Amino acid sequence: MDITGSSDDRLYLRTWREEDAPALVEAAHESVASVGPWLPWCRADYGLDDALAWIAHCQTGWASGDHFAFPVFEANSGRLLGATGLSQHNRLHRSANLGYWVRESCQRRGVAVAAARRVARFGFSQLGLVRIEIVILPDNLASHGVARSLGAKFEAVARQKLWVDGRARDAAVYGWIPRDLD
Repeated sequence: MDITGSSDDRLYLRTWREEDAPALVEAAHESVASVGPWLPWCRADYGLDDALAWIAHCQTGWASGDHFAFPVFEANSGRLLGATGLSQHNRLHRSANLGYWVRESCQRRGVAVAAARRVARFGFSQLGLVRIEIVILPDNLASHGVARSLGAKFEAVARQKLWVDGRARDAAVYGWIPRDLD
């Protein structure tokens, strides 16, 4: 599945494919300093087997309806810029979590905002979600900026919300509902 038809035609989003693995490894290696502190998978020893395992996980997530991950490509060049997706899909409460990351050389160019907005539209219109949460470590200032730019509303700092580096961490929770989309 791909997501097309946005006011931002710089980007192309679709489901992960095995042939994306080398580009994912390259983007991870480039981004260890800026993405790694927030996403532990992004590390210097991230390899092809890791990328293939992630892609298989994403394909299984689509099949089960639990996880909807999208690589984000530059439309003109086909270069992998990052990824975004919906996870922790709660069918009963019609909600999911939104995540995003952008490779270091492409950060601060509006890529995360444009891609995440497109995925949110997919979640609200195709999955019937009524709520999307963005859960961020308090000191991840770049992700807070993206959440605010998207129009998500800061709701709380949830105590011990995330398990990171072997310990419970507090996290900021932003809520996003369909009427928050511009």
